[in-house]
Amino acid sequence: MADFKFIQTRIDGLLVVEPAVFEDARGYFMESYNRDAFDAVGVPPFVQDNESRSARGVLRGMHFQINHPQGKLARVLSGEVFDVAVDLRAGSATYGEWEGIYLSGQNKKMLYIPEGFAHGYAVVSESAVFAYKCTRGYHPEDEGGFIYNDKTVGIKWPDMPGGFILSEKDKNLPRI
Repeated sequence: MADFKFIQTRIDGLLVVEPAVFEDARGYFMESYNRDAFDAVGVPPFVQDNESRSARGVLRGMHFQINHPQGKLARVLSGEVFDVAVDLRAGSATYGEWEGIYLSGQNKKMLYIPEGFAHGYAVVSESAVFAYKCTRGYHPEDEGGFIYNDKTVGIKWPDMPGGFILSEKDKNLPRI
C-alpha cells in the first residue's frame, strides 16, 4: 500500500494529505494517489481530473455544486497557492467555518475536500499550476458560490499588493 499521511483538520472529513516523497540527485518520485490508501480512510473514488494555470494574485472561488456536490483532492504541481475550504454541510458542527493551507510544488501537500464544502484558492507565487481530482463530474447548471471576502465567513486571505484578480463571475457572487 502507498505511504500517505492523512491528517484530520479541525473540520471533520477535511484532510491534509502528505505523500511519501523520495528525493535524490536526479529529482523526486511520489505517488500522488492510490485508490486503496484513500479507500482505507473513507475517501470516495474520483471520476474527473482538472488542471489550471494562474498568475500571481488570481483568486478562484468560492465555488460549490448544489445538487451534485463534489469531493476534491487538490494539489499544486508548480508554484504556491493558499487553498481554502468552507464547510457548508447542513447540520455540521462546523457549518460556515473555514480552513486554509498553503499548497505548493515544493511541499507537495494535498487537501482532500469532502462533498458539501465551498472551495477556492489564491495564487501567491509568480504563477501556479493547480490540479484536482473530483468525486463527481461538473454540472455548470448546478453551480453555487459566494464572494471570497464575505465577512460572515471571515476567511483570512494572504495580503496581495494591488488586490486579487477575479473573474467577472467571481466578482459578482453573492454573500453566503
